[in-house]
Amino acid sequence: MKYLALLGSTGSIGKGVLDVVRKFPSQYAIAGLAAGRNVDLLSQQALEFSPELLSVLDEEHADQLKALLPESYHGRIVWGTKGNIQVASLDSAAMTVSAIVGAAGLLPTLAAIEAGKDIGLANKETLVMAGKLVMSAARRKGIQLLPVDSEHSAIFQALEAGRKEDVAKIILTASGGPFLGKKAEDLQEVTPDQALAHPNWSMGRKISIDSATLMNKGLEVIEARWLFDVSVDSIEVVVHPQSIVHSLVEFQDGSVVAQLGIPDMRIPIAYALSYPKRLPLALKPLQLSQCGNLQFFEPDYDRFPALSLAFHALRQGGVMPAVLNAANEVAVEAFLGGRLTFPGIVETVSIVLEKVQSGSEDSLEDILAADASARFEAERLIAGMA
Repeated sequence: MKYLALLGSTGSIGKGVLDVVRKFPSQYAIAGLAAGRNVDLLSQQALEFSPELLSVLDEEHADQLKALLPESYHGRIVWGTKGNIQVASLDSAAMTVSAIVGAAGLLPTLAAIEAGKDIGLANKETLVMAGKLVMSAARRKGIQLLPVDSEHSAIFQALEAGRKEDVAKIILTASGGPFLGKKAEDLQEVTPDQALAHPNWSMGRKISIDSATLMNKGLEVIEARWLFDVSVDSIEVVVHPQSIVHSLVEFQDGSVVAQLGIPDMRIPIAYALSYPKRLPLALKPLQLSQCGNLQFFEPDYDRFPALSLAFHALRQGGVMPAVLNAANEVAVEAFLGGRLTFPGIVETVSIVLEKVQSGSEDSLEDILAADASARFEAERLIAGMA
């Protein structure tokens, strides 16, 4: 039996993890669950999976959760970053699945690594903010860091076709989001509901907005640089609207190896949980004869400048990827709250990148300070736009 600590249990990835656990109860069990504000769903998950520890956003939500659960659970409820770290580091867990959205996933994931847990990584921000530190800690502790993102899982699988030293390029595919083909002027009046309507994937609100701006693909570029130890110039992005080819690896002899599948996150989730084995998920099989024409083309960097900003931040190095991520988190929240236009998301990130530039990628203190400074600058900027 493999026990899991799951961070972000009420989000789309977390629910997918629990669905896989539900399908294979003789192989997986839940040691701990961490969520944010959705105490109603977390209470249902707790009653179904009987974890030894639960974590929520803060003490107020902990009290709400206690009211929904039997008294026997009350001593097993913690909260905040410390609570998430406790769940991530549970002695009984063999693997921690990091599916918290945003920068909040960094410290619990690092704590899990230090506790010697294998990591199923869906929280790309962990490597965006502190890729060098995280990968160094993973090597030092001798743990496996297995990607859960569909694109990085695809690359991970394709890399098994050859030697790392023979890799010429890794190619991340992007669906293009809901505004593929739209003109720049059409994006000025985009509403949150329109931006949340992803054509292929069912995702959380923040990730859906990032997909609409293509910032999500930019964050994945930074994640890939650290996860696979490749240079920024060895990473390419292509738009693939059908979301059938999840990513590709090109080798130096010209061979290109791709991973294909239906757009269902349970496939990469299950592979991370069961690696190197594969689980019989009994999902609808991919029928290539019914896929029609599979299209691939270059991203429009002028219409979707978020991708350029991510490459720029990665090339600058230091704390700049952390600044990029923090400013984007604030801007996306402002857009969802009606305080910022859709183009204003990337405009805000671009300006903040110019304002916060100092710090070392080798220092967690510098990374967290840059994160805080970027959030302050982004909030101040957005308030001035109102």
